Amino acid sequence: MTDTLHQLRYLRPDADLAAVAALLPAGRLVKPDDNEEDATPLLWMSDGPAPLGLWEKLHREHPASGLWPLLLAPLSAGDAEFRPWGSGELQPRDATKPDWYDPAALLRTGWEHSATPADDDIPDPEESAELAKSIAPFTDGWPGTAPAAQQPGDPDRAARALARELLANNAHLRIGLVPAATGAEALTACGWTGPVNHEGDIAKVSAVLLDWERRYGTRLVQVGFADLELSVGAPPQEDDLALRIAAEHLAFCPDNIFQGVGTIADYAPGLVNADQWSFWWD
Repeated sequence: MTDTLHQLRYLRPDADLAAVAALLPAGRLVKPDDNEEDATPLLWMSDGPAPLGLWEKLHREHPASGLWPLLLAPLSAGDAEFRPWGSGELQPRDATKPDWYDPAALLRTGWEHSATPADDDIPDPEESAELAKSIAPFTDGWPGTAPAAQQPGDPDRAARALARELLANNAHLRIGLVPAATGAEALTACGWTGPVNHEGDIAKVSAVLLDWERRYGTRLVQVGFADLELSVGAPPQEDDLALRIAAEHLAFCPDNIFQGVGTIADYAPGLVNADQWSFWWD
């Protein structure tokens, strides 16, 4: 416990961390792989699989510790380096700050980038027709952000339930701790680069996730190489709201639709009363 407590104090020197340290298995601090010996540690990671129930305990300690728990997934089940975490493929200095951005404006920009035809001199009619089919019924343009859920739900309960489910179904997950006020902010704090082919500034991703935390009670529970798992405390209960949220998901992570079911109309029904949102970037 003494070594673990010493490690955690690098992340939160002023917090009371004894209770958290007593819960943790063996682990280590993770620094960015930037060849600097004095690089600042970004998170703590367990050496082995996360015990069932540990995420919930650490989540309950978060108000006192300031360390947000994450279930960390590797690039693949047989990944000996446990990328990106074990290899330190993290870039905190490339990020700005989540509160610099208007999430509604970010989603509009994401929609315009992903859901409008290429600016070609001679548009391809087949490609234009396929895109229109994918984004229907919003072919006239960005519909705007969806309204907040009417029922607040219980975000903490939903997050703990999802953590139990994820751990029960994946023996390769490790536990991570990041000094951050929320899971959304933890992505920026640790310099995660998963969506780099879509968005190079992770603070913009965090800004949208913070907005979903407020509107739908989402909580970030698991992070992989280029994928996220969010619990949803207040999911949409009506088809119309689910359709609007589906448009936001396309703006945020177009691969969810374009490399998934193919259309917003087919994607939206899966959001109704769904207590989990998954995102994956190619």
